[in-house]
Amino acid sequence: MRLLLVEDDTNLIKTLKKSLEKAGYSVDVAQDGIEAEYLGQEDIYALAILDLGLPQRNGLTVLQNWRARGNSLPVIILTARDAWHEKVDGFKAGADDYLAKPFHIEELLARINALILRVNHQPGGILKVGDWLMDEERQQVTLSDNTAIELTGIEFKLLRYFMLHPGKILSKSKLTDQVYDLNSDKDSNVIEVYVNHLRKKLGKDYFETRRGQGYVFNEHAR
Repeated sequence: MRLLLVEDDTNLIKTLKKSLEKAGYSVDVAQDGIEAEYLGQEDIYALAILDLGLPQRNGLTVLQNWRARGNSLPVIILTARDAWHEKVDGFKAGADDYLAKPFHIEELLARINALILRVNHQPGGILKVGDWLMDEERQQVTLSDNTAIELTGIEFKLLRYFMLHPGKILSKSKLTDQVYDLNSDKDSNVIEVYVNHLRKKLGKDYFETRRGQGYVFNEHAR
């Protein structure tokens, strides 16, 4: 999945981007409010991490403008530890969660995971579809017979996105957007290669090809 990180602290950006990518996310970075507002209107992000103290346009204004346009992008705001009023203002503007600086990356990852699952109607904080259970930390999936299947980085990104959108037609371009960030060379043919990898590991009938449209994850295949 693809995240939008909105932050102007270059050291924090470097740390967060590395940790988020290690956790299986593709990450785009905006370092000012104007760029953030523009990127956030693109329908490619699962979630935005939004610092409020930004140059050119503050984060609260960015969030208010998103919501005024009907943009329902899930947002976790970052605030200073003692700025309780920023939390209140953020929630009033439409934020879904907040995290006070400084914070532990493990807590941020837990909040991201919980929010994404909640938005995608996965209660309990665990990604479970049919008989399959996704282990986010180990980046592996456990099948109905309790067999744990190891996944490569791209396989994990793809399968997690499939499991969050069972039964839906997902185009190659949509899947490509979830695997790569803005600075990567995108190749939709790679998606076909890795879907075939998943078929070999998990069963070809779970990943249906819709010619000219994309793929459908069939959770009820046997």
